[in-house]
Amino acid sequence: MEIFTALFMPGIIFLVILLVAIIKQVQEYERGVTFTMGKYTGTKKPGWRIVIPVFQAMQKVDLRLKAVDVPNQEAITKDNISVQINAVIYYEVKEAEKAIIQVENFKYATSQLAQTTMRNIVGEITLDHLLQNRDEVSRKIQGIVEEATNPWGISVQNVELKDIVLPENMKRTIAKEAEAERERRAVIIKAEGEVQAADNMAKAAKTLATAPGALHLRTLQSINDLSSDQSNTTIWMIPVEGLEALKSIAMQKQ
Repeated sequence: MEIFTALFMPGIIFLVILLVAIIKQVQEYERGVTFTMGKYTGTKKPGWRIVIPVFQAMQKVDLRLKAVDVPNQEAITKDNISVQINAVIYYEVKEAEKAIIQVENFKYATSQLAQTTMRNIVGEITLDHLLQNRDEVSRKIQGIVEEATNPWGISVQNVELKDIVLPENMKRTIAKEAEAERERRAVIIKAEGEVQAADNMAKAAKTLATAPGALHLRTLQSINDLSSDQSNTTIWMIPVEGLEALKSIAMQKQ
């Protein structure tokens, strides 16, 4: 037994080491891009795969959806306002071999492309447009990055603008503008209310003038309202008919 162990144990150890070196495990969410003597020879699917050392090499590519934070970028809008803007880009690798062969580091390249595109897009629009149409700007950035990364086997799923940081003086200016806009709306609403009140008063006056006895009833109602107040003021009421008679006499003399 000792002789058997002495003869075969080194061979068993060598075989185990060889198997460990040869067998590579590819996870379900990965693909293994294989090169034989430097030439691309195929993409291995999930499972245990044999890779011959020295002659072959395999690079694993993660196919899961990735969320990459695009760091703060200083950009100048079309109306010459400096802003700090950052975003998140969501993408996934569709063709593992292209992501390895066509670009040196697809993660870094995608992030840099998103930064450059974001600055360029912001430079083409005004600050108001940027603040009011964030979704539209995000879609425009996504379309440009998607077109550029397609040859790399990458599909951009979404781009979201996270924060838009304005200079302090611009924040104060926007606050003043918003306050002025609220005051303008308040004045307009008050004026519209006065116009409606004037219209209602004109309609009421027309009704009282045309309906027989309506003005007399309104006069009696006013007297009743005044009599309920505790006041020393004495009010003399002249009938409307008397005023109309005086008016007729005055017109006849003319």
